[in-house]
Amino acid sequence: MRYRTTTVGEAKPDMTPMLDIVFIMLIFFIVTAQYVSEHGLHINHPEPMISEPSNSPNQPLIFQVSDSNSFIHQTRPIDIWSVEALMKQKHTEKPDLPVVLLPSENSHIGMLIRLVDGAKKAGYTTERIVVK
Repeated sequence: MRYRTTTVGEAKPDMTPMLDIVFIMLIFFIVTAQYVSEHGLHINHPEPMISEPSNSPNQPLIFQVSDSNSFIHQTRPIDIWSVEALMKQKHTEKPDLPVVLLPSENSHIGMLIRLVDGAKKAGYTTERIVVK
């Protein structure tokens, strides 16, 4: 007895309907996707204060960052270690007063971050740190 082998052509699946479904699903997911908006740093912007005399005991502690990335307090340039020491001293005297940080437009953001870090090391909470 002989075995008869008949070869039927190879079966090839038709990929066209599957590709159509994949493209339809891709379009569906692109259309229904929700785009996430990224949030940056939250900066406290208080209402403008009524100007008080500079020697007032309720005057907030104000630090500026100049265009040359140096720190200024009461029109005097100071270094970062003096900033932290001054913040700590003022915080122990009057812990309720805020710290106001005024960076110039051309200063590096790293200098502002150093001021914020120094204020946090001195004991100021985030609610007491104001960036204008």
